[in-house]
Amino acid sequence: MAGLSGCGSYKQNIMLRTPEGFTSAALSKEVLHAERNYVIQQNDLLHLEVFTNKGERIIDPNPIVSQSGTTSTGTQQRPQVSYLIDLNGVAKLPVIGEMKLENLTLRQAESILQIEYEKYFKDSFVVLTFANKRVIVLGAVGGQVIPLLNHNVTLAEVLASTKGLPNEAKANNIRIVRKDQVFQVDLSTMQGFLAGNMILEPGDIIYIEPVRRPFAEGLRDYAGLASLVISTLSLLIVVQSTR
Repeated sequence: MAGLSGCGSYKQNIMLRTPEGFTSAALSKEVLHAERNYVIQQNDLLHLEVFTNKGERIIDPNPIVSQSGTTSTGTQQRPQVSYLIDLNGVAKLPVIGEMKLENLTLRQAESILQIEYEKYFKDSFVVLTFANKRVIVLGAVGGQVIPLLNHNVTLAEVLASTKGLPNEAKANNIRIVRKDQVFQVDLSTMQGFLAGNMILEPGDIIYIEPVRRPFAEGLRDYAGLASLVISTLSLLIVVQSTR
């Protein structure tokens, strides 16, 4: 009875199960190769840097050494501050105050902010970067949050960031959850790789189903019970031998 119970319970940690007859969302050319610049959305975090003289300080080969807070190269370290895009699509920024940035690309937002900072600084130069664009990887590789440091990152690049697929992973059953769509990808063959190495979007969830080994997992689950039984039998043998 215990063995039957073990066989019935070893799949309890499988996630994102699909119903019988499940059909993957179509991996069209538009989905696979949908290159785009990420746009600023609610709850995004942005890093902002503002320079004068058209950004001269960024490339100045002979920067002026400040009296405090300098790096080994003589350039001053700035605190890395993040600015939240609130539910109204607005960020509260230094000097210029609140700015509506939702649905803009970084380059569009930089152009707008540059005009605003021009009112206070000579020949302002603005650099914006995302601080929180990421995808989530679950399953055989454990739970990992992978930052998207570049635009248009592919599935293969993210899997490489997790150090690849372990032996316990099903390369033929990888699911990408994107809002209300589920894409099923088979990377076990070259054809499947070429057909499924899609460009990911921020917020995507990648689930890599692990290979199940019911016998080994059953032994692990009932290791404590087996140890108790063996200890009890050993005690009984010792008692019987002393009579």
